[in-house]
Amino acid sequence: MKVGIINVTGYAGMELARILLRHPEAEITSVTGRSMAGKSIGEVFPHLAELDMTITEDITESVDVVFSALPHAASAERLAPLIRDGVKAVDISADFRLKDLAEYETWYGTAHPCPELLEQAVYGLPELHKDEVERASIVGNPGCYPSAAILALAPALKAGIIEPDIIIDAKSGVSGAGRGFSFNTHYSEVNESVKAYGVDGHRHLPEIVQELSLISSNGGVNLTFMPHLIPMTRGIFASCYAPLKEGAISSGEDAIGEVKELYNEFYKNEPFAKVVAAPPATKHTLGNNDCVIYPTVDTRTNRLMVFSCLDNLVKGAAGQAVQNMNLMFDLPEDEGLRHVALYP
Repeated sequence: MKVGIINVTGYAGMELARILLRHPEAEITSVTGRSMAGKSIGEVFPHLAELDMTITEDITESVDVVFSALPHAASAERLAPLIRDGVKAVDISADFRLKDLAEYETWYGTAHPCPELLEQAVYGLPELHKDEVERASIVGNPGCYPSAAILALAPALKAGIIEPDIIIDAKSGVSGAGRGFSFNTHYSEVNESVKAYGVDGHRHLPEIVQELSLISSNGGVNLTFMPHLIPMTRGIFASCYAPLKEGAISSGEDAIGEVKELYNEFYKNEPFAKVVAAPPATKHTLGNNDCVIYPTVDTRTNRLMVFSCLDNLVKGAAGQAVQNMNLMFDLPEDEGLRHVALYP
């Protein structure tokens, strides 16, 4: 199939190009990046020189699917005419994630460029919405934090074993902020330092609430989400906590075994949601499309604890986008994504 990438010059866009270069069914035919238009992609990114193409301002070739790695609002605006021409789209921005238009406009501070397309869009977390993604023409690729948090909590909420009062303490590497220059991600500011941000509310919060509320057997959730910036390039680490519902599962050590069994059963057919036997580290997902999940129980407080890791540029962005493309075109879900993590 012929593929276009809008904004190949951002971290997610260049990661898409890297992954798709080795995809046996994908041919990249057009890449855009207005600030670098007219330059060869190898001139801008030497590691992608094998992709012998010129960066253009707009998609110039006929494509079957287009990925957009533009910021919110700009992304939907650029995608809309292509979608209306029948091109399938995977949007890595937030423009097609939220179902509630008012929520989008409140959290992102702008009017949606094409609200009439929201009904067609599918939230692209394949582990929860695989059938819908397979039939979709527009997929809103999940955010990096939501991917880790939702996958960590979905089995417990679906089974109804936890109370809906949830805390998510999450950490991200600096590449999650994109390539734009900012003192917040300047090396001297972030090196040897950890800080909380989005304390008054992070834009990924409504996305997490939307999806957890949909799957919860209790209805809505009462969620505290606190992101932190840590001094590494890639990675998301989410620590999730919720009280176990009284009588929902066994108590004490037996609860740990039941929770692990529940998670293994929930994800038994999912190639990229991997339930592990020991607490994970972000290096376990570096460069691959896995979300590694470790569920357990604090028997002293009767509280579920789930720790999840992923690479924010792969399962948190470009890799998951390719996973969605595979499903949209009836390809094996893991096509082009069978990568082992880089370690150490």
